[in-house]
This record gives sequence, C-alpha cells and structure tokens, in this order.
Amino acid sequence: QVQLVESGGGLVQAGGSLRLSCAASGRTFSRYAVGWFRQAPGKEREFVAARTLSGISTVYADSVKGRFTISRDNAKNTVYLQMNSLKPEDTAVYYCAAGSLLGGYDRGPLYDYWGQGTQVTVSS
Repeated sequence: QVQLVESGGGLVQAGGSLRLSCAASGRTFSRYAVGWFRQAPGKEREFVAARTLSGISTVYADSVKGRFTISRDNAKNTVYLQMNSLKPEDTAVYYCAAGSLLGGYDRGPLYDYWGQGTQVTVSS
C-alpha cells in the first residue's frame, strides 16, 4: 500500500506560479510511476503530467507543456509539480497518483493509488 498526500495548492493570480508536492508513505515510492491529474468543477478528470517508473522520461498534456514540470525526489518519497504561467483554466483540484504501469500514463484507471487532492485557483 502507498498513501499519498498532496499539498501546495492555493489562490494565485494569472501568470503566477505554484509548486505542488505529493508525499508518499508506505511501500518504496521509487517502484512506481507517478502522475498528476486535475478535475475542474463540472468537468471530467484530466491528465496533467507523469514521470515514468524509471524516472527518466516525462509525459505532459498539451495544455500544460512548457509551463508545468513534474519531478520526483525518491530520497524524500515526494513528487512535485512546478506550475508556471498559470491561467484561469488551470483552476481545478489536483491529484497525484502512483502505479506500476509501463505505459498509458495519461489513463487514470491504470494508477493504483491516489491522494485526496489539493485545490488550485487561478484568478484573472
């Protein structure tokens, strides 16, 4: 079992930055691929970014490419999502996820563990 706890959300003006953290406890975090997803009110959950199990490769949604960066610190059992140049349309609850997947990183059902989410609100 892996427990995930997100933090770092908040209210920021458009053009600003936030860094989300996802702290893991339980089984060795480095054994899992990690991803970030988000869900805005009235919308389906959507993929944001992922870092593969090897930790070498990253995958991003087109909507955040060039603005967001996912990174992981296995020593701290933590995954980060650095979000720059934020836009009002980035407003959502952000969730981190972990799983033993080797592909399909944008597919939420392939992840085994989920955090409770952290709210990000970007004002115009």
